[in-house]
Amino acid sequence: MPNYDYECQKCGKRFEVFQSMNDAKLKDCPESGCEGEVKRLLGTGGGIIFKGAGFYQTDYRSSSYQAGAKADVASTPTPAAPPATPAPTKSAD
Repeated sequence: MPNYDYECQKCGKRFEVFQSMNDAKLKDCPESGCEGEVKRLLGTGGGIIFKGAGFYQTDYRSSSYQAGAKADVASTPTPAAPPATPAPTKSAD
């Protein structure tokens, strides 16, 4: 559930409310004696934080799955490198 920022149009009080997206917008200032109308402010919202080695679904798998994946990679043969071609030699004419 997101936090919403509101500002009273009468007294200028700013406040934050934690409410569901399905809840109705607030209309009245919570300050006692004010009775002003509040306006919901546009905010940047919460940032998404990506933690870990990468952003793939397999990064967050169980440790036993990761150990099995490492074993599979280790047992896979790597292709041999092609033989190096000798450099052409210069002939003395």
